[in-house]
Amino acid sequence: MAVALSPAATSLRLKSFTAVRFFSFYRKTPKTHLTPAFHFPLKPSTSNSTPFLPLHYCRTRSFCSVISAAVSSGEATKTETFEKNELQKGERVGEFRKRLRIVDIKGGPDEGLNRLDETLVVRGWVRTFRAQSSIIFIEVNDGSCLSNLQCVMSSDAEGYDQIESGLISTGASLLVQGVLVKSQGSKQKVELKVEKLILVGTSDPSFPIQKKRVSREFLRTKAHLRPRTNTFGAVARVRNALAYATHKFFQENGFVWVSSPIITASDCEGAGEQFCVTTLIPSSRETTDSPVAAIPRTEDGSVDWSQDFFGKPAFLTVSGQLNGETYATALSDVYTFGPTFRAENSNTSRHLAEFWLNAKTDSSISKMIEPELAFADLDDDMACATAYLQYVVQYILENCKEDMDFFNTWIEKGIISRLSDVVEKSFVQLTYTDAIDLLLKAKKKFEFPVKWGCDLQSEHERYITEVAFGGCPVIIRDYPKEIKAFYMRENDDEKTVAAMDMLVPRVGELIGGSQREERLEHLEKRLDGLKLNKESYWWYLDLRRYGSVPHAGFGLGFERLVQFATGIDNIRDAIPFPRAPGSAEF
Repeated sequence: MAVALSPAATSLRLKSFTAVRFFSFYRKTPKTHLTPAFHFPLKPSTSNSTPFLPLHYCRTRSFCSVISAAVSSGEATKTETFEKNELQKGERVGEFRKRLRIVDIKGGPDEGLNRLDETLVVRGWVRTFRAQSSIIFIEVNDGSCLSNLQCVMSSDAEGYDQIESGLISTGASLLVQGVLVKSQGSKQKVELKVEKLILVGTSDPSFPIQKKRVSREFLRTKAHLRPRTNTFGAVARVRNALAYATHKFFQENGFVWVSSPIITASDCEGAGEQFCVTTLIPSSRETTDSPVAAIPRTEDGSVDWSQDFFGKPAFLTVSGQLNGETYATALSDVYTFGPTFRAENSNTSRHLAEFWLNAKTDSSISKMIEPELAFADLDDDMACATAYLQYVVQYILENCKEDMDFFNTWIEKGIISRLSDVVEKSFVQLTYTDAIDLLLKAKKKFEFPVKWGCDLQSEHERYITEVAFGGCPVIIRDYPKEIKAFYMRENDDEKTVAAMDMLVPRVGELIGGSQREERLEHLEKRLDGLKLNKESYWWYLDLRRYGSVPHAGFGLGFERLVQFATGIDNIRDAIPFPRAPGSAEF
């Protein structure tokens, strides 16, 4: 019902208004579920009767407080005293209420049958819209799950005039109130019999995402709209679940989350593939008109970094590992989870320029988590990586069933079975030397030749895990030190380091880790051998001077994990807004 306001309350219309989100107020029913106590009218009254406040605007909180109090008492006229007294004292912040979502309705084992005859309110976007005689069928999705809620509307429902006027179309946003009933169709068990429909936002006919299928390449050019598709909505929910499970695993095992810096003067990998951060180049507003000569230089013609913001060269980090080690030597077990960047001009389906690190990965672009374990060796590191991967995979299999069924049907047939093997099978480990021997004996011609000392390529990694070991995850350890980073602990043979890579079917390397070099003299020798400036790593070397301990860690490119868990082919579809060579839109 709409609530009439007293003249005093109506005076609010003359004050400044702030746009607010549509908010339903609820009252308890005998069935203990929440139902709307009232709804705002679409337009203010034009009659001489007591007018209404507009739907789209209300004075921040005060209008909501007035209405809420009026509904609770049942007498709108009692709000006059409340308004005069309460608004003079200052306005209160309203109680936060979790909104009813479509997943709350259809996500249970009964798929909504346990809520029959309840009056519900849903908000969402129109996925499909069709008319059958005078009956209208609207599929609404709010992003909380893959399933749409079918809303059935007859001509006697409030708001039907908006259907007739052609305002409702694919992409439009709605608020729908109705009674949940058994569906007459076979595609769903329940549907909403519409009593009232409110159009929140219209959708222009040019809306590019219609019922027909479009390519993922096209959707990358519409990254701001692609979450409204089934595929990218499902990817986003599974990505969210993987991130939650990541934090849950480490928190449950006593790790402390540490924020590592995005800007650094160190190169963790020693490869030099970093984005430079500088203020010597004018701001973005001026870059197109600025001459190169404006960059300050020293007498010998090189860039004068002393005039830069940090007084020396600075870069976007390729890894938070070195910083994580500092806290591991104080808090024992820590992990970082944040964006990292690598300026590798690699334009492939496996690479991004911005990546979230969920452990260390040698891919050029992703987001990462990097745990560090104090008083630990390589065996501890491999055990932690195995337990972590099995934990997060099991979590999505148990908590993202609808989305995983979608991926199993439309993206990669057999993905659920593949992921179940990761959870259930024992992981295999073998040395790099044994892996090379295995590849040399393989009756397969590889694009990249195999020899001891080479860096394994994706084709080699996938052969080992998919063919040689029949789909079982494999950990390869003890790599040649020449192809690994400076911080990895040298083995007694002085040719290899205590490093490991975890290989999984379809992806190849998913996790990379190592035992860190805790011996000061060995670390200094390694830095000298790679011609890295020890002064840049003075603080890192200090960790070996003051109470050094054996420690280890690993890293995982988070987008690579999302690829592995969803079956998505291109890593640019595993992150909301991909960054890659020649691409920085959105």
